[in-house]
Amino acid sequence: MQISITHIDTACIVLDINGYRIMTDPVLGKAGKLYHFGFGAFSRKTGNPALSKEEIGKIDLILLSHHQHKDNFDRAGKNFSKSVDRVITTKPAAKTLKNGLGLDNWESISVQTPKVPGLKITATPVQHRPWWLPSFFTGKVIGFMLEWDAQHKGAYYISGDTVFFKGIKEIASRFTIDVGLFHLGAVQFKYLTGLGKYTFDVKGAVKAANLLAINTFIPIHYSGWSHFKEVDEQVQQEFDKVSLNSDLRWLQSGFSLGLK
Repeated sequence: MQISITHIDTACIVLDINGYRIMTDPVLGKAGKLYHFGFGAFSRKTGNPALSKEEIGKIDLILLSHHQHKDNFDRAGKNFSKSVDRVITTKPAAKTLKNGLGLDNWESISVQTPKVPGLKITATPVQHRPWWLPSFFTGKVIGFMLEWDAQHKGAYYISGDTVFFKGIKEIASRFTIDVGLFHLGAVQFKYLTGLGKYTFDVKGAVKAANLLAINTFIPIHYSGWSHFKEVDEQVQQEFDKVSLNSDLRWLQSGFSLGLK
């Protein structure tokens, strides 16, 4: 089984499993534009995709953690998604997409492809907000767990936009995980909600990874937007301050990282 991951932009990666190509959270727009995230929250895109649509090539499946925030699904990403047969996402997002299929927390779907026998995708819960805010403030968001027959060390986990919360413990009780892709960035809107975070900071992500007993930790979603508060080299420096019980692997945007 040949497996590789290519980082495109923000939380947008291409996971190639034996030639079956899965894209996550399509963000393909150019830098410079200011986006409204709702409830008075704004952010400017400061980075560009590492690859063009032509360089990305054919995608078999999209996993979309949520559709309501442009750092996970911008206009260019939405247009690209129309060329893909299926987008697995939240139930609210699926209602807006002709090719969308919505999952609730813990709901699973089997994906039939001879390239990856037994491929199953399960929606995992997230908390994309500070604990004191109601869930409607950010809307429905999910993460993903990917399982298939040839796995020997455990599943592949994509955290989605989340902070550390009690649901991480339930994920740990349900799954053995080999590889985890964590959405970092320590997102904040200080002018709206003070120091409250909307995604993992490094400290919270490492706490989650250690609880989940993940073998390989891959950071994504930590550069390219003005609302990210732990970015680029700072993220790498923060890892020097924590005790991660996993193999830390970095993605170089536009280049494939092979996994065993």
